[in-house]
Amino acid sequence: MAVISRYRWRITLATIFILVALILSLVSAIASRVTSHAAETLTQISSDPYTNLTSNHKTEVEPDTFAFGNTIVSTFQVGRFFDGGASNIGFSTSTNGGETFTRGFLPSSTVFATPPGIYPRASDPSVAFDPKHNVWIISWLGIKNPATGPVDVLVSRSTNGGLTWSSPVVVNASGDFNDKNWTVCDDTASSPFFGNCYTEFDDFTKLNLVQMSTSTDGGLTWGAAKTTPDHACVIGGQPLVQPNGTVIVPIDDCLETAILSFRSTDGGKTWSKPVLAAQLLNDGHPGAIRSPDLPSAEIDKSGRVYVVWTDCRFEAFCNAGNNDLLLITSADGIHWTLPKRIPANPVGSGVDDLIPGLAVDRSTSGGSAHLGLVYYYFPTINCTPSTCKLNVGFVSSTNGGATWSSAEKLAGPMKTPWMPLTTQGFMVADYLSTSIVPGDDDATPVFMVARPPDTPPSCSDLSTGAPGQDCHQAAFTTPEDLLHIVGGTNAATGGAVHAVPKSTLHTRQTAY
Repeated sequence: MAVISRYRWRITLATIFILVALILSLVSAIASRVTSHAAETLTQISSDPYTNLTSNHKTEVEPDTFAFGNTIVSTFQVGRFFDGGASNIGFSTSTNGGETFTRGFLPSSTVFATPPGIYPRASDPSVAFDPKHNVWIISWLGIKNPATGPVDVLVSRSTNGGLTWSSPVVVNASGDFNDKNWTVCDDTASSPFFGNCYTEFDDFTKLNLVQMSTSTDGGLTWGAAKTTPDHACVIGGQPLVQPNGTVIVPIDDCLETAILSFRSTDGGKTWSKPVLAAQLLNDGHPGAIRSPDLPSAEIDKSGRVYVVWTDCRFEAFCNAGNNDLLLITSADGIHWTLPKRIPANPVGSGVDDLIPGLAVDRSTSGGSAHLGLVYYYFPTINCTPSTCKLNVGFVSSTNGGATWSSAEKLAGPMKTPWMPLTTQGFMVADYLSTSIVPGDDDATPVFMVARPPDTPPSCSDLSTGAPGQDCHQAAFTTPEDLLHIVGGTNAATGGAVHAVPKSTLHTRQTAY
């Protein structure tokens, strides 16, 4: 079984090499090197220390974060391989609300870890906290063979506030090709399932079959994986737990043409059939960038769920070539609001938004809910890999997403050839993440910033895909108390939902 058969559309290796060959002469002819700069002061929270010649260095991708109390834990891939996974999983932890960070890498994970583990590669980290057992959990994938699997689902645990981590615990080692794991824990003491942790993943071997595994002991042991009654075909779910213990899982269908949602009301013993939350329409992105359209989901104090993704429906009904940021919400995971466009930029501007990372202050709710959203954007779609300029943006809302602040530029511009090359394009991140310390007035996003490689134009070999050792793409955040949740008067807008023929869209794929 080959990974390449997983999706109905993908960038092939031949396509990438043709594209980059065309731009190579253009890029190398540029005498001056454009230097990344930030509109805000940035804090680098990690860097890639590995030197194995089989993956790109120095590179970090795919960040996730979670905040509980004054502790913020972030995690990410470190040392990206061309055809999937990384040399290890990194972490960076702040115990003072984002003022300072302690960084490191998971032990006993990959063969490059200290001490070494059994897996050649690791991927797809996500982070959660279980207050009942006082355990931080990073879930990740252990890749034994990047082409055929098996790929195991694992967790590493921390019992000292995210500062050091245990050897991995197996969530699922069925021998199948598992993908896109995400973990959450029930952190409400009044919930009947307080202390339950849930890990979602999909089984590629079984046609992207959704899988849910539950732990009741702080991630030490995990129950047998369960699926939905209709054996749903999905990718990229982010489970969330309401105060009453109901688990809601917003997720893409496996072709990334719809946002679905399913749930459990009995602590993960059974799961419902998915319902349609929204049609997903994506018009592709420039710059040969890898950018799957995965949802970013969060929950407020009342249990309302918020989901953001990138979508083209408000841009000339997907005929303009660019994508916006869209938001839907639900109080029960069954009934969802119509999609509204987050006004990060005007309709018709030609700005292309991608890879959102949403945060919701879990001490706020409803019409007073505080939201923070980090994302990447291209100022124009009329560009090539040699000319496209990727930036990091941020917007916030103080009224549950009804209105938003003006967009703020956090970093950029970056050129896509500065990023590690993968089988699916130049990779900056498959997903981003933002966290808000409950009750705080500022946000802590984590995102990747790329600088020019030491030997331009690219840190990877553009003709063969061979990895390079002189990339400069690392994990950054903004200093504590700098990025305030201010909201604003820019109204989110809706409108009639127009179906767009799938043949006109460029469905993006995702893999580890």
